[in-house]
Amino acid sequence: MSVLRPAEAGARVPARWPADLALAFISLIWGATFFIVKDALLDISTAYFLALRFALASLCMAPVLVVAFRKTDARSVWRGLGGGAVCGVFLWLGYILQTAGLRDTTPSRSAFLTCLYIVLVPPIAAAIERRKPKWGELAGLGVAAAGMFVLTAPRSGGFAEINRGDLLTIGCAFAFAFQIVVVGFYSQREAFEPVAFGQIAAAAVLSAICLPVEPPHAVWTGGVVFAVLVTGILATALAFALQTWAQQRTTATRAALIFALEPVFALLTAVVFAGATPGPSALAGCALILAGIVLVELRPLKTDR
Repeated sequence: MSVLRPAEAGARVPARWPADLALAFISLIWGATFFIVKDALLDISTAYFLALRFALASLCMAPVLVVAFRKTDARSVWRGLGGGAVCGVFLWLGYILQTAGLRDTTPSRSAFLTCLYIVLVPPIAAAIERRKPKWGELAGLGVAAAGMFVLTAPRSGGFAEINRGDLLTIGCAFAFAFQIVVVGFYSQREAFEPVAFGQIAAAAVLSAICLPVEPPHAVWTGGVVFAVLVTGILATALAFALQTWAQQRTTATRAALIFALEPVFALLTAVVFAGATPGPSALAGCALILAGIVLVELRPLKTDR
Protein backbone atom coordinates (compact mmCIF):
# COMPACT_ATOMS: atom_id res chain seq x y z
CA MET A 1 0.00 0.00 0.00
CA SER A 2 1.34 3.38 -0.93
CA VAL A 3 1.73 6.04 1.68
CA LEU A 4 1.90 8.84 -0.86
CA ARG A 5 -0.75 11.50 -0.48
CA PRO A 6 -3.14 12.06 -3.41
CA ALA A 7 -2.69 15.82 -3.19
CA GLU A 8 0.99 15.64 -4.16
CA ALA A 9 1.99 17.65 -7.18
CA GLY A 10 1.28 15.93 -10.47
CA ALA A 11 -0.79 13.16 -8.92
CA ARG A 12 -3.72 11.97 -11.00
CA VAL A 13 -7.07 12.20 -9.23
CA PRO A 14 -8.16 8.57 -8.74
CA ALA A 15 -11.55 7.21 -9.72
CA ARG A 16 -14.10 7.17 -6.95
CA TRP A 17 -15.75 3.85 -7.66
CA PRO A 18 -13.10 1.69 -5.87
CA ALA A 19 -13.51 3.88 -2.79
CA ASP A 20 -17.30 3.64 -2.99
CA LEU A 21 -17.10 -0.16 -3.26
CA ALA A 22 -14.78 -0.26 -0.24
CA LEU A 23 -17.24 1.83 1.80
CA ALA A 24 -20.11 -0.43 0.73
CA PHE A 25 -18.08 -3.46 1.82
CA ILE A 26 -17.53 -1.83 5.22
CA SER A 27 -21.29 -1.31 5.53
CA LEU A 28 -21.76 -5.00 4.74
CA ILE A 29 -19.33 -6.00 7.50
CA TRP A 30 -20.92 -3.70 10.08
CA GLY A 31 -24.44 -4.75 9.14
CA ALA A 32 -23.59 -8.45 9.22
CA THR A 33 -21.89 -8.23 12.64
CA PHE A 34 -24.73 -6.34 14.36
CA PHE A 35 -26.44 -9.50 15.65
CA ILE A 36 -23.12 -11.12 16.59
CA VAL A 37 -22.29 -8.17 18.85
CA LYS A 38 -25.81 -7.95 20.26
CA ASP A 39 -25.72 -11.59 21.40
CA ALA A 40 -22.16 -11.35 22.74
CA LEU A 41 -22.97 -8.36 24.96
CA LEU A 42 -25.25 -10.62 27.00
CA ASP A 43 -22.12 -12.34 28.34
CA ILE A 44 -19.49 -9.56 28.43
CA SER A 45 -19.48 -6.01 29.78
CA THR A 46 -19.53 -3.27 27.16
CA ALA A 47 -16.34 -1.40 28.08
CA TYR A 48 -14.43 -4.69 28.34
CA PHE A 49 -15.69 -5.78 24.93
CA LEU A 50 -14.72 -2.47 23.33
CA ALA A 51 -11.29 -2.52 24.96
CA LEU A 52 -10.62 -6.04 23.66
CA ARG A 53 -12.00 -5.19 20.23
CA PHE A 54 -9.84 -2.11 19.75
CA ALA A 55 -6.76 -3.67 21.35
CA LEU A 56 -6.93 -6.64 18.97
CA ALA A 57 -7.47 -4.30 16.04
CA SER A 58 -4.43 -2.24 17.06
CA LEU A 59 -2.26 -5.37 17.12
CA CYS A 60 -3.52 -6.36 13.68
CA MET A 61 -2.72 -2.91 12.28
CA ALA A 62 0.73 -2.61 13.84
CA PRO A 63 2.50 -4.06 10.75
CA VAL A 64 0.84 -1.38 8.62
CA LEU A 65 2.40 1.29 10.81
CA VAL A 66 5.83 -0.34 10.42
CA VAL A 67 5.42 -0.17 6.64
CA ALA A 68 4.52 3.50 6.89
CA PHE A 69 7.68 4.28 8.87
CA ARG A 70 9.76 2.50 6.23
CA LYS A 71 8.17 4.26 3.25
CA THR A 72 7.92 7.83 4.47
CA ASP A 73 9.63 10.19 6.89
CA ALA A 74 8.99 9.91 10.61
CA ARG A 75 7.59 13.44 10.87
CA SER A 76 4.82 12.60 8.39
CA VAL A 77 3.99 9.41 10.27
CA TRP A 78 3.72 11.25 13.59
CA ARG A 79 1.44 13.86 12.00
CA GLY A 80 -0.77 11.04 10.74
CA LEU A 81 -0.82 9.41 14.16
CA GLY A 82 -1.86 12.69 15.75
CA GLY A 83 -4.67 13.16 13.25
CA GLY A 84 -5.75 9.56 13.77
CA ALA A 85 -5.87 10.11 17.52
CA VAL A 86 -8.33 12.98 16.97
CA CYS A 87 -10.47 10.64 14.83
CA GLY A 88 -10.23 7.99 17.56
CA VAL A 89 -11.64 10.32 20.19
CA PHE A 90 -14.79 10.87 18.13
CA LEU A 91 -15.02 7.17 17.28
CA TRP A 92 -14.76 6.12 20.94
CA LEU A 93 -17.16 8.86 22.01
CA GLY A 94 -19.74 7.64 19.51
CA TYR A 95 -19.57 4.07 20.80
CA ILE A 96 -19.71 5.11 24.47
CA LEU A 97 -22.64 7.51 24.02
CA GLN A 98 -24.58 4.99 21.96
CA THR A 99 -24.11 2.27 24.57
CA ALA A 100 -24.97 4.57 27.49
CA GLY A 101 -28.04 5.81 25.65
CA LEU A 102 -29.35 2.27 25.17
CA ARG A 103 -29.83 2.01 28.93
CA ASP A 104 -32.66 4.58 28.81
CA THR A 105 -34.09 4.26 25.32
CA THR A 106 -35.35 1.50 23.04
CA PRO A 107 -33.20 -0.20 20.36
CA SER A 108 -35.46 1.14 17.59
CA ARG A 109 -35.17 4.73 18.82
CA SER A 110 -31.42 4.27 19.25
CA ALA A 111 -31.03 2.97 15.69
CA PHE A 112 -33.02 5.86 14.25
CA LEU A 113 -31.27 8.58 16.25
CA THR A 114 -27.82 7.15 15.51
CA CYS A 115 -28.61 7.35 11.79
CA LEU A 116 -28.98 11.12 12.12
CA TYR A 117 -25.21 11.29 11.48
CA ILE A 118 -26.01 10.89 7.78
CA VAL A 119 -27.71 14.29 7.58
CA LEU A 120 -25.24 15.90 10.00
CA VAL A 121 -22.15 15.16 7.88
CA PRO A 122 -22.82 17.65 5.00
CA PRO A 123 -23.13 20.82 7.14
CA ILE A 124 -20.21 19.79 9.38
CA ALA A 125 -18.00 19.00 6.36
CA ALA A 126 -19.00 22.23 4.63
CA ALA A 127 -18.16 24.26 7.74
CA ILE A 128 -14.75 22.62 8.24
CA GLU A 129 -13.80 22.71 4.55
CA ARG A 130 -15.34 26.15 4.02
CA ARG A 131 -17.34 25.16 0.98
CA LYS A 132 -20.97 24.77 -0.03
CA PRO A 133 -22.47 21.27 -0.04
CA LYS A 134 -23.13 19.85 -3.52
CA TRP A 135 -26.82 19.84 -4.40
CA GLY A 136 -26.62 16.39 -5.98
CA GLU A 137 -25.19 14.90 -2.81
CA LEU A 138 -27.76 16.69 -0.66
CA ALA A 139 -30.59 15.34 -2.82
CA GLY A 140 -29.26 11.79 -2.52
CA LEU A 141 -28.85 12.20 1.23
CA GLY A 142 -32.41 13.47 1.52
CA VAL A 143 -33.80 10.40 -0.24
CA ALA A 144 -31.56 8.04 1.75
CA ALA A 145 -32.48 9.78 5.03
CA ALA A 146 -36.15 9.24 4.22
CA GLY A 147 -35.34 5.57 3.69
CA MET A 148 -33.54 5.41 7.02
CA PHE A 149 -36.59 6.93 8.72
CA VAL A 150 -38.94 4.38 7.13
CA LEU A 151 -36.57 1.51 7.94
CA THR A 152 -35.55 2.37 11.52
CA ALA A 153 -38.04 4.83 13.02
CA PRO A 154 -40.01 3.49 16.03
CA ARG A 155 -43.39 2.07 15.07
CA SER A 156 -44.94 3.04 18.38
CA GLY A 157 -44.41 5.59 21.08
CA GLY A 158 -42.97 8.16 18.70
CA PHE A 159 -40.76 10.94 20.02
CA ALA A 160 -43.28 12.84 22.08
CA GLU A 161 -40.99 12.59 25.09
CA ILE A 162 -37.24 12.89 24.54
CA ASN A 163 -35.51 11.18 27.46
CA ARG A 164 -31.91 11.09 28.68
CA GLY A 165 -31.08 8.06 26.54
CA ASP A 166 -32.34 9.83 23.42
CA LEU A 167 -30.15 12.86 24.14
CA LEU A 168 -27.08 10.68 24.63
CA THR A 169 -27.82 8.91 21.35
CA ILE A 170 -28.15 12.22 19.53
CA GLY A 171 -24.72 13.04 20.92
CA CYS A 172 -23.54 9.72 19.49
CA ALA A 173 -24.81 10.76 16.05
CA PHE A 174 -22.82 14.01 16.25
CA ALA A 175 -19.70 12.05 17.30
CA PHE A 176 -19.96 9.64 14.38
CA ALA A 177 -20.59 12.53 11.98
CA PHE A 178 -17.45 14.31 13.18
CA GLN A 179 -15.51 11.03 12.95
CA ILE A 180 -16.37 10.67 9.26
CA VAL A 181 -15.53 14.29 8.50
CA VAL A 182 -12.26 14.28 10.47
CA VAL A 183 -11.14 10.99 8.89
CA GLY A 184 -11.67 12.57 5.48
CA PHE A 185 -9.79 15.70 6.53
CA TYR A 186 -6.67 13.90 7.76
CA SER A 187 -6.63 11.03 5.24
CA GLN A 188 -6.46 13.55 2.39
CA ARG A 189 -3.53 15.38 3.99
CA GLU A 190 -1.46 12.61 5.57
CA ALA A 191 -0.51 9.03 4.79
CA PHE A 192 -3.59 6.94 5.51
CA GLU A 193 -1.79 4.12 7.37
CA PRO A 194 -0.77 6.10 10.49
CA VAL A 195 -4.13 7.90 10.49
CA ALA A 196 -5.95 4.56 10.53
CA PHE A 197 -3.69 3.09 13.23
CA GLY A 198 -3.80 6.23 15.39
CA GLN A 199 -7.59 6.18 15.35
CA ILE A 200 -7.87 2.59 16.52
CA ALA A 201 -5.08 2.89 19.09
CA ALA A 202 -6.66 6.01 20.62
CA ALA A 203 -10.02 4.25 20.90
CA ALA A 204 -8.30 1.26 22.54
CA VAL A 205 -6.58 3.46 25.13
CA LEU A 206 -9.76 5.38 25.94
CA SER A 207 -11.72 2.13 26.26
CA ALA A 208 -9.11 0.75 28.64
CA ILE A 209 -9.25 3.91 30.77
CA CYS A 210 -13.01 3.37 31.17
CA LEU A 211 -12.63 -0.16 32.54
CA PRO A 212 -12.67 0.94 36.22
CA VAL A 213 -16.01 2.69 35.60
CA GLU A 214 -17.57 -0.58 34.44
CA PRO A 215 -15.69 -3.49 36.05
CA PRO A 216 -14.72 -6.10 33.43
CA HIS A 217 -17.01 -9.11 33.30
CA ALA A 218 -17.14 -11.92 30.78
CA VAL A 219 -18.46 -15.43 30.37
CA TRP A 220 -16.10 -16.84 27.74
CA THR A 221 -18.54 -18.63 25.50
CA GLY A 222 -17.77 -19.48 21.90
CA GLY A 223 -20.03 -16.62 20.83
CA VAL A 224 -18.09 -14.05 22.86
CA VAL A 225 -14.72 -15.22 21.52
CA PHE A 226 -16.07 -15.24 17.98
CA ALA A 227 -17.50 -11.74 18.39
CA VAL A 228 -14.21 -10.33 19.71
CA LEU A 229 -12.26 -11.89 16.83
CA VAL A 230 -14.68 -10.89 14.08
CA THR A 231 -15.21 -7.35 15.28
CA GLY A 232 -11.55 -6.79 16.15
CA ILE A 233 -10.14 -8.10 12.87
CA LEU A 234 -12.87 -7.45 10.30
CA ALA A 235 -15.23 -4.82 11.70
CA THR A 236 -12.45 -2.66 13.19
CA ALA A 237 -8.93 -3.25 11.83
CA LEU A 238 -9.95 -3.98 8.24
CA ALA A 239 -13.02 -1.74 8.18
CA PHE A 240 -11.43 1.43 9.55
CA ALA A 241 -8.25 0.95 7.50
CA LEU A 242 -10.45 0.70 4.39
CA GLN A 243 -12.50 3.71 5.47
CA THR A 244 -9.38 5.85 5.90
CA TRP A 245 -8.01 4.69 2.54
CA ALA A 246 -11.35 5.25 0.79
CA GLN A 247 -11.91 8.74 2.17
CA GLN A 248 -8.73 9.87 0.43
CA ARG A 249 -10.69 9.41 -2.77
CA THR A 250 -14.20 10.60 -1.97
CA THR A 251 -16.03 13.18 0.12
CA ALA A 252 -17.29 12.78 3.67
CA THR A 253 -20.85 13.33 2.44
CA ARG A 254 -20.62 10.46 -0.05
CA ALA A 255 -19.08 8.25 2.64
CA ALA A 256 -22.00 8.97 4.99
CA LEU A 257 -24.46 8.23 2.19
CA ILE A 258 -22.91 4.84 1.43
CA PHE A 259 -22.80 3.99 5.15
CA ALA A 260 -26.60 4.26 5.03
CA LEU A 261 -26.41 0.74 3.57
CA GLU A 262 -25.52 -0.67 7.01
CA PRO A 263 -29.13 -1.23 8.19
CA VAL A 264 -29.96 -2.67 4.76
CA PHE A 265 -27.24 -5.28 5.16
CA ALA A 266 -28.30 -5.86 8.76
CA LEU A 267 -31.82 -6.61 7.51
CA LEU A 268 -30.49 -8.95 4.82
CA THR A 269 -28.43 -10.77 7.44
CA ALA A 270 -31.51 -11.22 9.62
CA VAL A 271 -33.43 -12.58 6.63
CA VAL A 272 -30.71 -15.02 5.57
CA PHE A 273 -29.49 -16.28 8.94
CA ALA A 274 -32.42 -15.68 11.30
CA GLY A 275 -35.33 -16.30 8.96
CA ALA A 276 -36.77 -12.81 9.49
CA THR A 277 -39.52 -11.64 7.17
CA PRO A 278 -39.23 -7.95 6.20
CA GLY A 279 -42.47 -6.00 6.08
CA PRO A 280 -43.54 -3.44 3.46
CA SER A 281 -42.01 -0.52 5.39
CA ALA A 282 -38.62 -2.27 5.63
CA LEU A 283 -38.61 -2.99 1.91
CA ALA A 284 -39.65 0.59 1.14
CA GLY A 285 -36.91 1.95 3.38
CA CYS A 286 -34.26 -0.19 1.68
CA ALA A 287 -35.51 0.91 -1.74
CA LEU A 288 -35.27 4.60 -0.80
CA ILE A 289 -31.72 4.17 0.57
CA LEU A 290 -30.61 2.47 -2.65
CA ALA A 291 -32.34 5.15 -4.71
CA GLY A 292 -30.51 7.88 -2.84
CA ILE A 293 -27.16 6.22 -3.51
CA VAL A 294 -27.95 5.69 -7.19
CA LEU A 295 -29.02 9.34 -7.48
CA VAL A 296 -25.55 10.47 -6.39
CA GLU A 297 -23.58 7.74 -8.15
CA LEU A 298 -25.03 8.13 -11.64
CA ARG A 299 -23.52 11.56 -12.27
CA PRO A 300 -19.96 11.00 -10.98
CA LEU A 301 -19.49 7.90 -13.13
CA LYS A 302 -19.08 10.21 -16.12
CA THR A 303 -16.61 12.58 -14.56
CA ASP A 304 -14.55 10.94 -11.80
CA ARG A 305 -12.18 8.86 -13.94
